[in-house]
Amino acid sequence: MIELGAVVLTGGAARRMGGIDKPAVPVAGRSMRDRVLAAVASAAPRVVVGPAVDLPPGVSVTREQPAGGGPVAATAAGLAVLGVSGPATSAVPDSAQGRPGVRPNPPEFVALLAADLPLLTGEAVGLLAEKIAGSHADGVLYRDDDGRRQLLCGVWRTVALAAALDRLHQQRGGTLAGASIRALVAELTVVEVSWVGAGPPPWFDCDTDDDVRRAEEWTR
Repeated sequence: MIELGAVVLTGGAARRMGGIDKPAVPVAGRSMRDRVLAAVASAAPRVVVGPAVDLPPGVSVTREQPAGGGPVAATAAGLAVLGVSGPATSAVPDSAQGRPGVRPNPPEFVALLAADLPLLTGEAVGLLAEKIAGSHADGVLYRDDDGRRQLLCGVWRTVALAAALDRLHQQRGGTLAGASIRALVAELTVVEVSWVGAGPPPWFDCDTDDDVRRAEEWTR
């Protein structure tokens, strides 16, 4: 077991699905967001960044600054709730919903996840956690069948991810709005793993209605 927190990002525009609240779309009767949260049920704290209602008990919620500022700004907001201090996280106001009155000590590791991964499981997150605990890498993430990094399906050393946020914050003149996750992790040491367990690929994300239908088929 490792000390693991979780940050789940829900703020995407879902343009290919008509701008709907994509994380709230159900797959097999349960929203994609709640499926992701269930996969990190043992993590503490668990933080959702972006629009969110009816969260499971014990889950905090905050917003990126500015709202709609993208996944890197959302990552900074999530790490702020986890207790990370630094130039990048200090931009998140203390009044952000879900922020504890006194910051906790941040966990050693953090799962950074998109909210549209309905096939993610605790087993799949556990494999990432096991890999990073047994390595000196800054992060471990899944690689899909075409060799592409799944940048929002990984586990990171919190200190390394926070340092990368601060570095990018400085490089961009004090803002993270519009920055890409690829730029955030460009200087980090990353281990890529393939899914070899039973069941469908946990990194499968739903960007279209067809993707949702495919995920439904996999869960039958």
